[in-house]
Amino acid sequence: MPLALASEFPPATEAQWRAAVDAVLKGKPFDKTLVGRTADGIAIQPLYPRVADAVPLAGRAAGAPWTVVQRVDQPDPRDANGQALDDLSNGASGLAIVTRGAIGDHRGDGLILDGLADLDQVLDGVMLDLIPLRIDAGTAAGHVAAMLASKAARDGLDPASLSVAFGIDPIGAFARRGTLENWDGAAAKAADMALGLRRRGFAGSQLIADGRVIHDAGGSEAQELAFVLGAAVQYLRVLEQAGLTLDEARRAIAVLLTADADQFLTIAKLRAIRQLWARVETACGLSPSRLEVHAETAWRMTTRVDPAVNWLRTTMACFGAGIGGADHVAVQPWTAAIGLPDAFARRIARNTQLILIEESNLHRVADPAAGSGGVEALTLELCEAAWALFQDSERAGGVVAALFSGTVQAAVAKARLARQAAIAKRREPLTGTSEFPNIHESVPEVLQPAPRVSNKAVTPIDLPVAASGERFEATVAVFEAGALRAALSRPKTDTIFVDPLKPIRVAEPYEALRAALDAVAARTGRRPQVFLAVLGPVSAFTPRATFAKNLFEAGGFEAPVPEAFADEAALLAAFKASGARIACLCSTDDIYAADAVATAAALQAAGATQIWLAGRPGDQEAALKSAGIGGFIFAGCDVLDCLDAAKAALGE
Repeated sequence: MPLALASEFPPATEAQWRAAVDAVLKGKPFDKTLVGRTADGIAIQPLYPRVADAVPLAGRAAGAPWTVVQRVDQPDPRDANGQALDDLSNGASGLAIVTRGAIGDHRGDGLILDGLADLDQVLDGVMLDLIPLRIDAGTAAGHVAAMLASKAARDGLDPASLSVAFGIDPIGAFARRGTLENWDGAAAKAADMALGLRRRGFAGSQLIADGRVIHDAGGSEAQELAFVLGAAVQYLRVLEQAGLTLDEARRAIAVLLTADADQFLTIAKLRAIRQLWARVETACGLSPSRLEVHAETAWRMTTRVDPAVNWLRTTMACFGAGIGGADHVAVQPWTAAIGLPDAFARRIARNTQLILIEESNLHRVADPAAGSGGVEALTLELCEAAWALFQDSERAGGVVAALFSGTVQAAVAKARLARQAAIAKRREPLTGTSEFPNIHESVPEVLQPAPRVSNKAVTPIDLPVAASGERFEATVAVFEAGALRAALSRPKTDTIFVDPLKPIRVAEPYEALRAALDAVAARTGRRPQVFLAVLGPVSAFTPRATFAKNLFEAGGFEAPVPEAFADEAALLAAFKASGARIACLCSTDDIYAADAVATAAALQAAGATQIWLAGRPGDQEAALKSAGIGGFIFAGCDVLDCLDAAKAALGE
């Protein structure tokens, strides 16, 4: 007999819940206390009702896992091949070839492919008809596509049996580089490549709308979605003008979105792109079909300090991408921000995905977020915000025109500055970097590949004008004959120059401070210290001393929390023995009122060149400053400004 336990309790209403919450808040405003906001201003409510009539979104085939994609970005083709084979032998089910200068080449040390021989070496032993492959080659995407087409023909591979996303993306490349010959010429070349590949029978996507360029530069979720949608629509127009039907054109386009550590926003963003694209298809008179969605964990969230925390960030990002319905997911190795990841870092990257698939079984349910009140609401509001931005760019002539005018760059800069301000004030904490740092951490090993320079001493080869695949066919023939990419290069003739969307990592300001003080420690053999002048009993000073320790150590200082001092004389003796020139008072407001002025004056007389107080000064500010206290640290202060000031006091 089933136990109807719930029947013993009366049903709770939202009004009852709200009354209970208001009682706990005791007059604090509900909206400011419990309602969060995304970078796009979307409200995140603390409670959502279930969406009873929700319908799962069409994404991956029900019960099918996503592709575990591993990046191939080792500069040397031979070493890259060894990594790729090791990855495929140990759980990876797809590869992404990331070449020098591509959007995904954040460090500037990506794979160098000079010609077909290099590609042959990279893919030696790789069964291309068994794995999905994505090309991330920036402005060189057409050359790599031609090499791959040549290889397929020579090796007797059926192009229709291959799953290749060729990654041709002139809009993304323009946004990242900030320069373009002219849009008509770039569009013609992209169409020529797509038509040439289709004529050879390749069934995968030729063009890709890549949102990483927006996310990497600090853009919001709605901005990334709007950019991807705008680029995809621009490519629809390019391919239709080149002679494809709209149905053929849409199947030639894939999208790539960034997955970051905010799991709910990542899930909603991945779900939103399918709804947005379906709306475009409907507007074109087409019945919505499945969109190929690639995802890669975010570059901007990775940190150089306490990099092991990146394991957790990428796990949450991969979780969000998988739940959100991505077809293919690439995880950035945990040491990616430090240098070229070694075998261990690559193993962790793929095993992160394998645990989520094989052990957590995240792929078993189609669209598991369907019906979740919070995720459904966030998906809908992201769709509305992104669609509005997309319409704005369409009214201005499309996403390319918006890049020409600088409106995209201005919007991204506004979002980036707002996020940087929140990170500086630790409203958006970075665990291990701005919060709970470990100044005694060891730096993990990364690879140090031998420098490899492209061969440029070649005889130039002319190609026909881009038309309906003729230029692409000529490029294939050139590589089949053994020519190098340098033979096809020409002096730049760019006529359009705009502000580029350069990649950032949000931890960089903290890392720069850490690096500067790490250098001082390496040179002098002693890490710069902040002396925590604790006042009163342990119970009084511990909260603010712990706060101060975390704040100063986020900038690379050492700030140990001492035991309670018996009197002022013991405190001053400990300060002198510490060798520190910076001190920070830590205690309660009541103890500050009684002792802070005298203690600060005594510390200044004992040689302190800079004195801080942990807490807000309140009515005592004038007196505290006159006693020598130069700054105050508290929740909501600009931590980076404080750390810069402390660093300046060292005279380094």
